[in-house]
Amino acid sequence: MNRRIFLLAGAGLTLAACSTASAPQLGADGRPLPKVYRITDAREVSYRFLDAMNTLRAAKGLPQVSFDASLNAAAETHSRDMAVQNRPWHFGSDGSSPLVRVQRSGYAGRFLGENISETYETELETLSSWMAQPDTRAVIMDPLATRLGFAWFQEPSGKIWWTMLTGA
Repeated sequence: MNRRIFLLAGAGLTLAACSTASAPQLGADGRPLPKVYRITDAREVSYRFLDAMNTLRAAKGLPQVSFDASLNAAAETHSRDMAVQNRPWHFGSDGSSPLVRVQRSGYAGRFLGENISETYETELETLSSWMAQPDTRAVIMDPLATRLGFAWFQEPSGKIWWTMLTGA
């Protein structure tokens, strides 16, 4: 009797291992819905982005960038503001430009550029997307850049609003 139970249990486990994953959910356009990337460790996300960006810059012989608290604050404010406005753009809800926002945050250096994104992608996928476009790649690879501001705001739905600022 024990042998039969053992064989049935083994067969059940074998069949369970052969099951296929469920098909991805499709949106109204017939394309798969994005997989939600939940940010759970903010520090890890920030430093993973910084390390990846510095690796890309080092490959071109460019100086490393390091975080700047004022630029981080300006980036965080803008990420939240884009979510409130529900649109990715470089102007704040009060009409402020990136230059005005970094000045308001107390940054005393030279502002160089801003990249933004509205996505469900990870920080590394977002960096890769920015590197694929000449205008956003130029901000990342600016040889004058030595300071970095990087932040995001994640909505309950999982959508992430990314902001990256560079300065010298």
